[in-house]
Amino acid sequence: MHYVNSTNSTFSTFLVTGIPGLEAVHIWISTPFAAMFFIILVGNTTIIAVIWREPTLHVPMYLFLAMLAASDLGLSLFTFPTMLRIFWLDAREITFSACFTQMFFIHTFQDFESAVILAMAFDRFVAISHPLHYSSILTSSVIVKIGLAIVVRTLTIQVPLPILLRRLCFCHSNVLSHSYCLHPDILKLSCSNTRINSIFGLFVLLSTMGLDFLLIFFSYILILKTVLSIASHRGRLKALNTCISHLCAVILFFTPMICLSVLHRFGPKLPSHIYVTMANMHFLIPPVMNPIVYVVKATQIRDKILKLFIKKGSVTSQVTFTT
Repeated sequence: MHYVNSTNSTFSTFLVTGIPGLEAVHIWISTPFAAMFFIILVGNTTIIAVIWREPTLHVPMYLFLAMLAASDLGLSLFTFPTMLRIFWLDAREITFSACFTQMFFIHTFQDFESAVILAMAFDRFVAISHPLHYSSILTSSVIVKIGLAIVVRTLTIQVPLPILLRRLCFCHSNVLSHSYCLHPDILKLSCSNTRINSIFGLFVLLSTMGLDFLLIFFSYILILKTVLSIASHRGRLKALNTCISHLCAVILFFTPMICLSVLHRFGPKLPSHIYVTMANMHFLIPPVMNPIVYVVKATQIRDKILKLFIKKGSVTSQVTFTT
């Protein structure tokens, strides 16, 4: 099987796409996207900083939340700037190397977030099913090992993707369907044999997000079984209430991806901007909504954030008064 290096391709760059059919209003569309990016930066950075600074938040639930915020932050830093560059400057060109690098980090943070959501499901299962042994099961060393396992799994499975892409030749077209580089989108533009890339890409998808989703689903079956065994109605509601934030994270992350896959394979032919919008929902909505959901639902972290800002506000006032 012969592969041609991407340096021998007909094109030297790819062209990323904004929102098809809405090019005339890109400057107006950029406003909500810029606001979303600002919320992501402030929200997720604040959550990480508060959890880092407060020793009382160094417990499994909030340590996993910090990991989730880090993955959301990383994913956003490799998607939003490219989109805003298209909307503001109509700058669509991206080199092969830059595209492959962006693709690697997008899929890496995507898989990292999927694994963190799975770890959070395990945390909820232990908290509800084995509350008396919670602190002895999820110790600090176990959390560190889980974090390292997530990083090792993600990097091990994602590193081959850009390496395999560099062996391909791109001569059919250089126009990508999205505002950022994604593995399936890049493969469509190749005029080389992409069978190995496609098979490995499917393996990556099924062994990461596919497996994670099944394990999360299984975790909630066990959680529901435990909850139904609780005698009091109030106790059942209290147990389920601790899972609401995590369930929101699961729904926000997996629903757009599943809907997009179903539409691509079984749904009617829809305008291209519908598919682009759904892909954007998968990559852009969770980083915005996750910090909002967790700050609203988690009283402890909300109080710490308010305390931090009130403290900063009072210090600023004192300095101003002194001067």
